Amino acid sequence: MTRRPDEPTPGTEAYDLPEGEPTAAPSPEGGFGDVAGEAPAQTEVEEQVAGDAVAGDTPGTAEEGPGPDADTEVDELGAMKGSLADLTNDLQRLQAEYANYRKRVDRDRQLVAENAAYKALAPVVEVLDTIDRAKEHDELDGGFKAVADQLERVVAAAGLVRFGEPGDAFDPTLHEALSHLGTDADVEVTTVKHVAKGGYRLGDRVVRAAQVLVVDPADG
Repeated sequence: MTRRPDEPTPGTEAYDLPEGEPTAAPSPEGGFGDVAGEAPAQTEVEEQVAGDAVAGDTPGTAEEGPGPDADTEVDELGAMKGSLADLTNDLQRLQAEYANYRKRVDRDRQLVAENAAYKALAPVVEVLDTIDRAKEHDELDGGFKAVADQLERVVAAAGLVRFGEPGDAFDPTLHEALSHLGTDADVEVTTVKHVAKGGYRLGDRVVRAAQVLVVDPADG
């Protein structure tokens, strides 16, 4: 049976495509090629992304340096350290000033106490001289002796100390030489030979120098 040229092959039917829709030609693999105007295939997009990652352009993977926030934190930390150092220096200075203040207060308090004791005990020295003369003449007995002993204990507890004995080396800061009795071959320096009145001191402060008679060493 003879076919006409425009007659379709048996098993296939001719059909009309809607206008505006392009036909896709079969690809060698049995698929259809890209239609003009369509987006690139998924494999091409993946290849593009991989290429960007290799080039270091993938978002979020680039190595970033310290930003403005990090610089601000460093500046704030430096300012805090500087403030801490200033406060530490101020505290140390205040501690040193307070220690010096305490020393001055203690020294002034001690000086005030010594001055008060000096003023109170200086007149008592004359009473003690009277007691010494009474002892030399054996006139210290009975109730008078008990009072004298108690007075001596009180002034000793207050810090008043008697000094000046025969045989002491003469010291012009402690002794007042009333007279020289000549020379003595037994001494090598000027020496107290006799004590007219004993001396008294309160701590390092001399209340009254001892009044003494001295002898000088012999020549040669």
